[in-house]
Amino acid sequence: LQRDAKGQYLFDLLCHHLNLLEKDYFGIRFVDPDKQRHWLEFTKSVVKQMRAQPPFTMCFRVKFYPTDPAALKEEITRYLVFLQIKRDLYHGRLLCKTSDAALLAAYILQAEIGDYDPGKHPEGYSSKFQFFPKHSEKLERKIAEIHKSELSGQTPATSELNFLRKAQTLETYGVDPHPCKDVSGNAAFLAFTPFGFVVLQGNKRVHFIKWNEVTKMKFEGKTFYLYVSQKEEKKIVLTYFAPTPEACKHLWKCGIENQAFYKLEKSSQVRTVSSSNLFFKGSRFRYSGRVAKEVMESSAKIKREPPEIHRAGLVPSRSCPSITHGPRLSSVPRTRRRAVHISIMEGLESLRDSAHSTPVRSASHGDAFVGPGRGGRAESSERVAVIADESYSPADSVLPTPVAEHSLELMLLSRQANGAPCSIEEEKESEAGTPAAEAEVGELRALCPGAGGLGPAQAQQVNKFVLSVLRLLLVTVGLLFVLLLLLIVLTESDLDTAFFRDIRQTPEFEQFHYQYFCPLRRWFACKLRAVVSLLIDT
Repeated sequence: LQRDAKGQYLFDLLCHHLNLLEKDYFGIRFVDPDKQRHWLEFTKSVVKQMRAQPPFTMCFRVKFYPTDPAALKEEITRYLVFLQIKRDLYHGRLLCKTSDAALLAAYILQAEIGDYDPGKHPEGYSSKFQFFPKHSEKLERKIAEIHKSELSGQTPATSELNFLRKAQTLETYGVDPHPCKDVSGNAAFLAFTPFGFVVLQGNKRVHFIKWNEVTKMKFEGKTFYLYVSQKEEKKIVLTYFAPTPEACKHLWKCGIENQAFYKLEKSSQVRTVSSSNLFFKGSRFRYSGRVAKEVMESSAKIKREPPEIHRAGLVPSRSCPSITHGPRLSSVPRTRRRAVHISIMEGLESLRDSAHSTPVRSASHGDAFVGPGRGGRAESSERVAVIADESYSPADSVLPTPVAEHSLELMLLSRQANGAPCSIEEEKESEAGTPAAEAEVGELRALCPGAGGLGPAQAQQVNKFVLSVLRLLLVTVGLLFVLLLLLIVLTESDLDTAFFRDIRQTPEFEQFHYQYFCPLRRWFACKLRAVVSLLIDT
């Protein structure tokens, strides 16, 4: 990448590489040195958004979940969304009843290993695969039973489509959780879905607010405010506290983008939003991209031969393989993908006995997230819906994500890009040396030579403070300049409007004019003549 390359250039390059046309649902995510996640902004330089030294590690992700994933036009898009939702299931973001969990896992098996074959699949074969943060023998037997008896003959595309249709009906479909605390100090997860704003607390969904009811979002420091206007002119303000100011700003930007994408009819209706009512304070942000309705209209016009999809096989105990497109992805070694899965499993093992282990069971399924035309099950945001037997604690919210790679991995990447195969010893060394990572739908590594970092977090805070002070000074100077122009017009111009005449006739203005302004004008004229004479003599 060139130093001034915009995020849009990198994203378009990636989508062309994947042969993806319905690209508006996706984005590129990266993590800064403080473990704060960000979405790459397409209108800004890639290098300037990074706070780490190159090479940069980024991840290809679903950013806006389709309202109806089964209605996507192309199979390649459905496959990428399938990989994302499968990852959500693996990290405990997508909660469901045991029966639904078994069906989803069976769909994954059918899509990635095909029909049940007694010669290839011995007793207990489903236990070799990891679909959820936690497994039980009963659940594994149920998965194998469904795979054997109910899904035989389904093609990978059909199984993936059925998987999407089932996942869409679940209460936590499309949830990208942001850990926060409420005003009482209780832990909660905030999320933005295709249908509205959601708050998950304990094992319950305590708030569900449709997008047309959200009137405003803003943040101040670590505090996030959501302004809601409901029926009968009922107005409420929800207040939550993020772990850091950076996390709160990320939450606010995600909310602005999701509301614009799902709520607006046209991208021309998008406006720049400020986090504060004062011009010189806070952050300003504008969503850049098409809205959901425009994306659907554009997808309907796609007319081309369906691109070939090279599906990745299911690796035992790793249910989140990356998409492969044959030789076109030769620059991304499989060793890296397997190392990511191994490190994630190590992270989950360390969390097994903690409160972060997420169940796959659900006590209630009747109050799911619904959009317009899907029934009236979510009419009241005050009704509390039980989403699981235990607390909602997605493992991905606590697992670390790397921002730097080992030199060995870079060597392997270079060799793969040049067509040189990696030896088994190198693969083992690479897997053993990989830090804990976030298993994304697909991994993108951008090498930007000569790109320097932006400094530590403290320097970033100082820069923000200096910028705020400069804004204040700019506004103050501007106001003084406007007042000076008005004063000159009042004292020197011949305008005889009623407004100016009334001001000139006041005793205060006459006193100011004769005692201060006239002497100051004579002094300034004298100094100006002296300077001009000096310049002429010189």
